[in-house]
Amino acid sequence: MNSKKSLFLGVILLAQLLAGCTSAMDSSTDPRASLIATPNEIQQGEEVTFDGRNSDPIEGVITEYKWDFGDGTKVTTIAGFTSHQFLKAGQFNVELTVTNDQGGSDSTTALVRVNGAPQINLSIPEVVRSGDIIQLDASGTIDPEGGPMKFSWDLNYLEDSDGDGDPRNDVDSVEELVYIPTENSGSIAGSLTVDDGVGGISSEQFTIEIQTRKYKVSWVQSTLEWTYDDYLAQGDTWSDNMTPGEGARIMAYDALLELDQDLVFPPDNFTLSLKIVDDGYRRSAETSPGNITRNESTTAELNDNELNPAGEGGVFDSDSEEKLLYSLLNQPGAGFGQGEWVWTVVAQNADPDSFVPGAPDPDGGNDWTLKIVITVLTPVLTEVAYDSLS
Repeated sequence: MNSKKSLFLGVILLAQLLAGCTSAMDSSTDPRASLIATPNEIQQGEEVTFDGRNSDPIEGVITEYKWDFGDGTKVTTIAGFTSHQFLKAGQFNVELTVTNDQGGSDSTTALVRVNGAPQINLSIPEVVRSGDIIQLDASGTIDPEGGPMKFSWDLNYLEDSDGDGDPRNDVDSVEELVYIPTENSGSIAGSLTVDDGVGGISSEQFTIEIQTRKYKVSWVQSTLEWTYDDYLAQGDTWSDNMTPGEGARIMAYDALLELDQDLVFPPDNFTLSLKIVDDGYRRSAETSPGNITRNESTTAELNDNELNPAGEGGVFDSDSEEKLLYSLLNQPGAGFGQGEWVWTVVAQNADPDSFVPGAPDPDGGNDWTLKIVITVLTPVLTEVAYDSLS
């Protein structure tokens, strides 16, 4: 009886032992995943290399590497080595899952920090005319990580402001908001560079087209008048200078020198002269007696007309009112008389002289009056809006 009981217990123990061995043969052993990211801090758009080759299969071999880069991209490789370019800024938990030929799997993660470059938001005026002050506004620029930013403006590629031989690397301003004065029409090209201080750098070039201004030109005729009164003794000279062409086009002039009526004969002899220095222009006239019976004075007269062509009206392009005025007043063949005018009166003779030596001269000189009238055309400029010309 005891032998049967012992045999029964032995069979049960053997069955349990065999069942345990079968269970051990059927179970799989999970591998151990390992992941190294190099580098783990990058700039947006750069690549990271991922190495999972140190993963341990525990039993057998690793047959599959599944990569989840955390930015929506997933790949599967046989080799335990890959790389990935991160096009977005942020922090990404990259997960590697390895599987061995026993059917086991394991996962691990590595953190990658991607620094986003500053996002430039540059505001430029749509219409710029010569003489305007251009405002460039980059205050809307942001850093994805919210850090401080450094602004560097090269405001004109045609000017090498730092003198290093490269006109495209100047730092003309470090402010968010800059102003560029303009004088001439044409193009201005430059760039803005923004640095976040931790390797993120963004640059943006700009080109600004500067238009000319438009002016409607009309010409207004007017007269300029001068009157001089003086006394000249025989042999004396009077002179005065003027610049009647400032801001106007000289068209004509008339000058009349009149002597006070002599009580005795013969009449005095004076000479009136005009010299326009820049034009080499010289004119002179001697006085001639008037008709005494009609109480006419002794006079000398100088005059000239059509000194310049009439001004042309219409709409003109120019970078400024000052430049257009200069152009109108200095057109070839239309700038006569713009310089200095010199008027001279000379008392050659004051007759009669004394017939008695040592006696007082009965006519030592004479009073005179000079009246000058100059006709000019003055350009009047009115700026015209571009849309009013359509």
